[in-house]
Amino acid sequence: MKRFYNVLITEYKKLCRARVPFITTIFFIFIPLMIGLLMYLAQHPDIAAKLGIVGTKASLFGDNTWNTYFTLLNQIIATIGIIGFGFITSWIFGREYMNHTMKDLLALPAARTMIVVSKFTIVILWSIILCMVLFLSGLVIGYVINLPGWSQQLFIENLIRFFIISGLTVLLNTPVALVAAYGKGIIAPIAFVIVMLILAQFVALIGWGPYFPWSIPGIHSVSDGTRGMQLVFASYIIVFVTFIAGFIGTILQWLHADQP
Repeated sequence: MKRFYNVLITEYKKLCRARVPFITTIFFIFIPLMIGLLMYLAQHPDIAAKLGIVGTKASLFGDNTWNTYFTLLNQIIATIGIIGFGFITSWIFGREYMNHTMKDLLALPAARTMIVVSKFTIVILWSIILCMVLFLSGLVIGYVINLPGWSQQLFIENLIRFFIISGLTVLLNTPVALVAAYGKGIIAPIAFVIVMLILAQFVALIGWGPYFPWSIPGIHSVSDGTRGMQLVFASYIIVFVTFIAGFIGTILQWLHADQP
């Protein structure tokens, strides 16, 4: 246990010394800020009209209430989350190859499995923090622009929905780690994330979304009762199986693949 703690602290220190946490935090604040700006413009059509195309985009939101705003936040974490969390995982598992420190890392008196688990722990904790940053900044921005339609029941329902979607999205990080280990860098996993995001949109459109892991968080973010966008129990099992397969696959890759 002490060795795992030491490995985990090592990964944490690597994280603290990098600029990536700051950049991703700013990004996860910037997104709800932009959504809030568009919602504000939609509330004030006189200002929106002076801004031309920005005002036109803002008018697409339709109902400018907390309900719409929460729905947008849920959809954001389901899409941007795949990219953001995927980038985090790519960086944590691929940076050793970029910095040529893999041999040094494997020379440490710690099991490779322990190293992989510590990296996944950092990925999960970091992703959870970013989810909280996005949701809390979204709440602050919503209050600042004075959105109508707030209720405690609406807040609780969307809080639960938001963190379920976040959890489903975070679970999809393990295949990204596997691709990073197999591709020995960050280019392959980032490309994998982009391809999965594109496929998620296409598969959802043709009605197979409930059975494609990367489509499931997005479908969960859609309002209940939307035709063709209903998840089944098997959808959650598929996400969990994808998580387990990626986790085990990453460990096996680290244990048996030739390392540089």
